[in-house]
Amino acid sequence: MGQFSGGCYLSLGILVFLGLQFPVTVARGSRSDALQHGTSGTLPHFLQEPDDAYIIKSNPIKLKCQARPALQIFFKCNGEWVHQSQHQSQEHTDQGTGLKIREVMINVSRQQVEDFHGPEDYWCLCVAWSHLGTSKSRKATVRIAYLRKNFEQDPQGRDVPIKGMIVLHCRPPEGVPVAEVEWLKNDEPVDSDENIDTRADHNLIIQEARLSDSGNYTCLASNIVAKRRSLTATVVVFVNGGWSLWTDWSACNVRCGRGVQKRSRTCTNPAPLNGGAFCEGMSVQKSTCNALCPVDGGWEEWTEWTVCNAECERQRSRDCTAPEPKHGGKLCEGAAMGIDNCTGGLCAQSLEGNSDVALYSGLAAGVVMVVVLIVAVTLYRRNQSEYGVDVIDSSALTGGFQSFSFKTARQGNPLLMNSSLQPDLTVSRTYTSPICFQDSMDKELISQEPSLFDPLPDLKVKVHSSFMVSLGVSERGAEYHAQKAHPQTFPRGPAPDYSGVGVEGTLRGRKEKIIFATHPTSMSSRPPLSTAGVFGHAGGRLVVPNTGVSLLVPHGGVAEDNTWEMYMVINQEDSSSNTTSEESQEVVLSPEVTYGPPGLDLSCPVTLTIAHCAEVAADKWSIRLKRQTQDNIWEEVMSVEEESTSCYCLLEAQCCHLLLERPGRYVLVGEPLTQDAMKRLRLAVFGSADNSNPLGYNLRVYCVDDTPCAFQDVVLGERVRGGRLLEEPKTLLFRGNSFSLQLSIQDVPQFLWSIKPFTTCQEFSFSQVWVSNQRPLQCAFSLERYSPASSQLSCKISVRQVKGQEQILQVYTSVVKSEKEVVPFFTQSDCTITSQTGSRAFKIPLSIRQRICATFDTANAKGKDWQLLAQKLHIDRNLCYFARQHSPSAVILSLWEAQHQDTGDLDSLASALEEIGKVHSTTSSRATGMTTTHASLSLGRSTEELDTEFT
Repeated sequence: MGQFSGGCYLSLGILVFLGLQFPVTVARGSRSDALQHGTSGTLPHFLQEPDDAYIIKSNPIKLKCQARPALQIFFKCNGEWVHQSQHQSQEHTDQGTGLKIREVMINVSRQQVEDFHGPEDYWCLCVAWSHLGTSKSRKATVRIAYLRKNFEQDPQGRDVPIKGMIVLHCRPPEGVPVAEVEWLKNDEPVDSDENIDTRADHNLIIQEARLSDSGNYTCLASNIVAKRRSLTATVVVFVNGGWSLWTDWSACNVRCGRGVQKRSRTCTNPAPLNGGAFCEGMSVQKSTCNALCPVDGGWEEWTEWTVCNAECERQRSRDCTAPEPKHGGKLCEGAAMGIDNCTGGLCAQSLEGNSDVALYSGLAAGVVMVVVLIVAVTLYRRNQSEYGVDVIDSSALTGGFQSFSFKTARQGNPLLMNSSLQPDLTVSRTYTSPICFQDSMDKELISQEPSLFDPLPDLKVKVHSSFMVSLGVSERGAEYHAQKAHPQTFPRGPAPDYSGVGVEGTLRGRKEKIIFATHPTSMSSRPPLSTAGVFGHAGGRLVVPNTGVSLLVPHGGVAEDNTWEMYMVINQEDSSSNTTSEESQEVVLSPEVTYGPPGLDLSCPVTLTIAHCAEVAADKWSIRLKRQTQDNIWEEVMSVEEESTSCYCLLEAQCCHLLLERPGRYVLVGEPLTQDAMKRLRLAVFGSADNSNPLGYNLRVYCVDDTPCAFQDVVLGERVRGGRLLEEPKTLLFRGNSFSLQLSIQDVPQFLWSIKPFTTCQEFSFSQVWVSNQRPLQCAFSLERYSPASSQLSCKISVRQVKGQEQILQVYTSVVKSEKEVVPFFTQSDCTITSQTGSRAFKIPLSIRQRICATFDTANAKGKDWQLLAQKLHIDRNLCYFARQHSPSAVILSLWEAQHQDTGDLDSLASALEEIGKVHSTTSSRATGMTTTHASLSLGRSTEELDTEFT
């Protein structure tokens, strides 16, 4: 502040010179006015000083001053006083102090500023007077605002490798006031973060370039006058290509001898993008190979002739095992069994030497037979024997057999968040759940619904087909009474743990104890699935729940008065390196299953059912059965396409039924014949809250071989984690074309959720998926809510094979649900009933089974009837295996039982028997016992006549 020391009169003289009336005003004022304006002894104090201002276009600006106490206030601009007429004054009294406050304002035009040509900018200040002196305000500059059009430096576009640094320079146009700079990407503002800096001297700096950073960048300069846009700079973030893993070696291009095989890789890890460089090097490698040549089969030596039987025939046999046909070699030519008549030798002499004895013996036997038959007919008519059912009549099979299924009723899936979908996780397309009841319900179910377990209820079936006379069944008035079997189910508690143990079993009598010794070995990384049961002459079935694995022990397989304790174990160790050979492209298609004990001695083969994951519809696979030896070496037992007398394999779309005679560990492996070979993958998505982040949520996507055993492992693991199934599991056909599997999350609400960077797209290599060997593959997506109020999550997860199929998993769930989810019944610990014995394990009643076997095992003029039975049941290959069995029909029926253990449908068997009955009725011979005419006439005959003819 400045002050005049010469007193008031010098200032008044100056004002008079300027033509002002201030002295007159002061002279006329009274002393009281002077005291009111500041006789307290203070100089004027500025309450508001003029501010710097900019003239925009032609609009004048206003400068304002306010002081207390002040008699007058005047502006002084560029050293000159502003005329009083240009001032606008106001005066009011401060209510607090009673002092007068004066306010003055002037206008400054653009013309005034342009006409000033001083060494500095146009300026103005205020001077305030009181009776004690004057005070000066700060200088306020007035400038004309502008912004030039051209940038001093425009940003330049560039190509940058991924994770490289991006620097874009920008120097804005000259302007008053100085322009501020803002960066735009595709006309949207660019915000600064940890990776992007826009504050460094108007430059844009991106520390690590991402694919999303590609775009058109513009520098925007602006001040109070205008905005200016720079030239557009195009930034391209490119990715150089990288090689994928080598595929497995292809099959040898020759079937026998020296050939060539190759493997390939693709430039997809990553693929070149946005002009990135292509991979350097070769994409295909070739190597020489030696293919195993076919080995034709050869006959072993004939066995010794058997002793002459009652029909004066003797038999001998030979096997096609010297050598066995391998690698596509031819089967042995000729008959495997020889029959010779021995009446010209020992049998004839015996008859001549003992003719009298034979005569009397025959008469005595005849009398006894007549008596026995009379008694039998009497009992038959009185009690209506249980053998009076016509097995050829489909109505008897469909109405008389009370079939049961191991599949339980479908219920809503409690794992799904959206219960309205109600998927059925107990099955996958055609898989059904084995029988499983809670212990508390067993007695009630057995007592209240015996028909679920009994082969036949009390029913009467009338005979309609004359073909049954050959089975020893009267046609008219015959009735069948089924006896309810006593329940025999073992074990009641959980199955013993046979993990990692070698089991030795010994045969026992009814009154002997079971000797069952275990020898510990190394434990597996995952607990195996196992079951066990005690089986006698009646046979039974072992089931490992929810795995698609079961074992059928046929009736009569165990000798009478003997009992075996049998077990079945599913190995969950990762032993694929030993299962498949390194030279081939074999892939494990099923779980490894062991049944025993090793010393098991049965009179007929057991039926082992194993689920697999191969898509076998198009004949793109070469599937083999392997068995582990005592030296832990996997040897090939047979190929599914070849014929063998050692075992039998019936391959279906979802599972494989094996007829085996040697206990041990078995597995199915496959070798793709073309790149079109496919295996089924089951896809499932589970979700759970992030325990380390209250706003976090984790999505886990599983890709696992499409077998019940492999998927059950996923569900058990998610049960421990507390995960919830968010979408019905889906099936993906994965091709053997060496391309990877890509998983990506899409349609995540951007304003509600954020996802962890660089995780939106994930990938499994081809080899990881192709040789997963029942092991689940898992990828995770970590998401975070912006606000706790966001309680819903909706998105899509795409699972896609490059140049293959794609499946979409739709997720819509609540992330705040806290109640504990109920685990589906197929993972509960109360599934304890895993074995069945006796008639409860079979759909065909024992009496009907025995009568069918007795009929079809007998030869007739046109050949073996069991071959016709096999043909009608669509078992028409590798018949040489059944020919060497003691009862081919019994083995065929056991295979049929294994095929239909879940469906409970007897229509196929009934239809087959009905067709065979028609064949017999039209081509009747003495083997069938009646012609069609005879059958039609028999309807009008009495029961006694039919019984007599049957006798």
